[in-house]
Amino acid sequence: MKKVLFYCQYHLGMGHLVRSTEIIRSLAKEFKVCFVKAGTEIEGFDFPANVELVTLPLLLSENKQVKVADSSQNIEEVKESRKNLLLKVFDEFQPDCLTIEGYPFKKYQFEFESIPLLERVQATGRKTKVVCSLRDVVMAQAYENREAIIEKTCDRLNKYFDLLLVHSDPSFHRLEESFPQVQDIKCDIRYTGYVVQSSPENPAVPLEDLIDFNRKNPMILVSVGGGQLGHELLESILEASSVIKQLLPDYHLQVFTGPFIPNEKFLQLQKAAENKSNLTLRKYTSQLLAYMEKAELSISLCGYNTAMNILNTGVKSMMLPSNKDWEQKVRAEKMERLGIVKVIQPDDLKPEKLAKKIVEYLYQPVVKEFKDFEFQGAQKTAQFLKELLECKVAA
Repeated sequence: MKKVLFYCQYHLGMGHLVRSTEIIRSLAKEFKVCFVKAGTEIEGFDFPANVELVTLPLLLSENKQVKVADSSQNIEEVKESRKNLLLKVFDEFQPDCLTIEGYPFKKYQFEFESIPLLERVQATGRKTKVVCSLRDVVMAQAYENREAIIEKTCDRLNKYFDLLLVHSDPSFHRLEESFPQVQDIKCDIRYTGYVVQSSPENPAVPLEDLIDFNRKNPMILVSVGGGQLGHELLESILEASSVIKQLLPDYHLQVFTGPFIPNEKFLQLQKAAENKSNLTLRKYTSQLLAYMEKAELSISLCGYNTAMNILNTGVKSMMLPSNKDWEQKVRAEKMERLGIVKVIQPDDLKPEKLAKKIVEYLYQPVVKEFKDFEFQGAQKTAQFLKELLECKVAA
């Protein structure tokens, strides 16, 4: 059986981890898989049972610079430890294919370990095929040194990579819409379709979720992905909850802050949620897909996985694209043009205005433009890697 080493650095949220996990779940049916992950641990997160897991020592990222999670640690020692562990795993696992999530389109602050890993592949005579696993929208915003970064990305792809897999439906979003220098990329580019989250493999549902699922009230679901972004939406929802209770007395607000929310912010929200009988506040659930299927309305940011969950379940949705993630804005506006979601503008966050917009949209009949999205991204990824290793995909 061929072997795939999948390396995923998730430093800002859950999206990269969730998408990568769905991909390795599919890969494990065809390959022996080792998943190297680097990021904050998420209690209750569901990993495939038949995959070897390796966790690198934790480093955080802030303003595109890495920093230690524990101030007593020496950053250079942690970086060296991570690099050595990554190379050790590669040498011992001896993969037929190395798949790297996001890089070289993002995560340059982790080149202290990714470049040595890629150089190790080069030193073996490139017996190992190298693949980039990339989300749909990248580098959409204008920023300083953008042209230089794009040139650097193409150089890295052309030097080290055999295949670029874009996890998008090209009829909805093509790479060149946000990355204009596609013609400079020499390796093969394939669109897999979107990667959608599957239900947890563990059939046991946590008690907290059972309690929420058994509530008879119609539900409005509020979520912000990993929790490092979207605090303004959470604060507005909590402030608007009393108005929502007056306008929608039978409804219950189910709010998830995300597991990566700073503890101080969570405690602040928790205090604000006290004595609100129409609202439940929690950090995380492994059952978010089930909540979306049950909800009358979903209110969220527009990260990749949240957008896919909305498309997959068909739940009526309002979205506030994060002002710190331009890719969310691109995705949300396209979805709104198709009638799939209602975009919330920053000016809509005034509590009374937001409450009225929620009620208005909840009762508004929604006519969606039919769009048959390609949702076989995880399965197509396995297929493309199989073809690459059988030399059916040009490098």
